This record gives sequence, C-alpha cells and structure tokens, in this order.
Amino acid sequence: MSNLTTFDVSQYLDSKEMIAEYLSQVLADGDTTELLGAIGNIAKAKGMSQIAKDTGLGRESLYKTFGDGAKPRFETIVKVLDSFGIKLQASV
Repeated sequence: MSNLTTFDVSQYLDSKEMIAEYLSQVLADGDTTELLGAIGNIAKAKGMSQIAKDTGLGRESLYKTFGDGAKPRFETIVKVLDSFGIKLQASV
C-alpha cells in the first residue's frame, strides 16, 4: 500500500500571478479541454460559491460548465476569468 497523495493544482493557485502563469501555460498548449479544466481548478481554488456570487451564475451551473465534456459559452468563460481578475489579451 502506498502513502502517496493526489496532486491538486488548486492548492497552489494562491495569487493572480500564479493564476496568470498557469493559464498562460495551458493556453500555449492549445487544448480546449485542458483550458476548461484549468479554469475549473482556479474556480475551485478561489471557491465556487465566491465565483458564483461574483459572476451572478449559479454554483451548480458553474460545476457543470467546467465539468468533463462541457462546452461553455465564451461569455461565461469571460465572466469567470473577470472574477479571477484575469483579462484575455492578444499579442504578437
């Protein structure tokens, strides 16, 4: 029997800088499923109830939005990112 614990990235997302770096790395990979999972991890770190309050979206709805196989609307993603204090920006 092993004493290994499961790694939970949400435990390390404790600053805007860490969140921004995490999202930047995920975006660089270009995987939509990974991006949605990352947003879900950040929401977990921030507290889903707080995200629901900040966005005006239901807590249960947020869980479904970032669950496996979900296809959330872009405006929902932007609302959640705004609640993290993160803005999307294009650059060259």
